[in-house]
Amino acid sequence: MKILLVCLGNICRSPMAEGILRHMIAEQGLDWRTDSAGTGDYHVGEQPDKRAMKTMRERGIDISDLRARHLRASDFEEFDLLVAMDANNLHNMRQVAPSHELAKKARLMMDYAPAHPLREVPDPYFGGDEGFVEVYEMLTVACRNLIDDVRR
Repeated sequence: MKILLVCLGNICRSPMAEGILRHMIAEQGLDWRTDSAGTGDYHVGEQPDKRAMKTMRERGIDISDLRARHLRASDFEEFDLLVAMDANNLHNMRQVAPSHELAKKARLMMDYAPAHPLREVPDPYFGGDEGFVEVYEMLTVACRNLIDDVRR
C-alpha cells in the first residue's frame, strides 16, 4: 500500500499526517509506504513548519527528515490512495489527475473520522501552537481509522 498525504504547501498538515501515519504503520509492522505533497509549490524543498515539528516531537514523532514537494500527475499512478486535508486541495488534486478514473483515488482525510464535527483539517499556518495541537489530534483519529479501513 502506498499513501500520499496532500495539503496546500506541504509544510504543516500533510507532513504531520505523514508522520502520524508512518509512526502507526511502523507500530503495526505494516509494509506500507507514505509520502506527502502540496498542491502549491510555495515551499518546495523546505522542512516542515517549526511548529509542526515541535508538536510532533513533543508526541514522540520526528518529521524533520521530510521536505516539501509539489504534487505531480504521476502521483496518481504511483500511489494507491491520495488523501487531501481539505476540499480545495481535493479539487485541485483531481484537476492534476491524468484521468477521471485515477482521480477516484483521491479522498478527503476527515472522511476517515466521520464522528468528528469538522469535515476538513484546518490550516494552522497563520495561527499559534494550539492550532497544530488540534490538527495533530484530528489527524491521529483519521489516520487510525484510515489504516483500519484499508486493512479491511
